[in-house]
Amino acid sequence: MFIILIRLAMIALVIFIIYSIFKYLLNPKRKLELAHEQKNFYLLDQKNNVRRNFLLTYKGVLFEGEKYLGTTDKAFEVISIFIWPKNPEKLKGLKKQDFAFIQKEVRKQYPDALIDWKSPIKEFLQEE
Repeated sequence: MFIILIRLAMIALVIFIIYSIFKYLLNPKRKLELAHEQKNFYLLDQKNNVRRNFLLTYKGVLFEGEKYLGTTDKAFEVISIFIWPKNPEKLKGLKKQDFAFIQKEVRKQYPDALIDWKSPIKEFLQEE
């Protein structure tokens, strides 16, 4: 009887370890960190939760975006988004085309939204 309990405990432990590994590998935060390290683009967002800010990384810079709900002709949608860098000192080397790419990717998720940048990006994009 005792041997059966030990075997069941071992099986449960193996199942728990496999479950933990899958949870870790499929964690979206881990994917964001990996994309940030590799300087790739990744958008971490809970689209169905308007109150939750989204995070995105592009060329090694981490940005945060705040969504605001409003009305469109069809329904209630996200109509305004403010985006700012988490560390403005890492913006070195980014060009206007990079910010246009970020806006294009965010618009794929929120086509009705007006995207505003916070300082210092707002001033940089207004320079012509």
